[in-house]
Amino acid sequence: MTELPTRILGDGVSVPVLGFGTYPLRGDDGVRAIASALEVGYRLIDSAVNYRNEREVAEAIRASGVDRGDVFVQTKVPGRDHRSAKHSITTSLQVMGLEYLDSVLIHWPNPSQESYVRAWEGLVEAKEAGLVRSIGVSNFTPTYLDEIIAATGVTPASNQIEMHPAFPQVEQRAADAERGIVTQAWSPIGRGAAFDAEPVVTAARAHDVTPAQVVLRWHLHLGSLPLPKSADPERQRGNLEVLGFDLSEAEVDAITALGRPDGRLFGADPDVHEEM
Repeated sequence: MTELPTRILGDGVSVPVLGFGTYPLRGDDGVRAIASALEVGYRLIDSAVNYRNEREVAEAIRASGVDRGDVFVQTKVPGRDHRSAKHSITTSLQVMGLEYLDSVLIHWPNPSQESYVRAWEGLVEAKEAGLVRSIGVSNFTPTYLDEIIAATGVTPASNQIEMHPAFPQVEQRAADAERGIVTQAWSPIGRGAAFDAEPVVTAARAHDVTPAQVVLRWHLHLGSLPLPKSADPERQRGNLEVLGFDLSEAEVDAITALGRPDGRLFGADPDVHEEM
């Protein structure tokens, strides 16, 4: 089993440097896949109300035999719960049968609702009540980050965004870092779109690793926290084995240079996207 090192978030909470994404793992197959991830060494499990798999995450933790205190459980408040975020977190705890969550994020800002500040206030209240250890956001641009910080005086510990070689989020990562926020990466491998790109292929050959491992190592060099997803135990294990080699600065820069303006895979601009 691979043991991952940890890093300290801005709020002092310790988190693994790499986590496991669970969308769209559901049902018995989902439980098996998540339990397998825990068994091979993942300790950060990322879920969301809108993934409809919080129950599966909890069942997988119990099935894996890994102690609850050793698992960093993260979920997200959906847009429809912006005005009742604390209640949403309480509901997630009931669904999962847990006493606390390690991290809760606002899933999307949903700017047309004009309620992301209220949602953030709810997360702050939930943390103060001991329901959650660390709070953050997902898909928030600098404008939305500054609004919620100004309104509450509380800075998100994490900002989970789409990030992969085709969409390296250079400006957003810099904005997060400037505010002391750790960038988490959803879709970190980018569906393998860069696996055939020359900088990735060359680095994989040079270090005798897979293209997926190169891309995940690239994330770690940039300081982002990737959340790869796979239901296959061998791929799960391979995605964890990224600490035995280092990319050079030139290799990192060459992979980052693969980014392009139309590089989003999901196609969702946080300024217009609404997810309820």
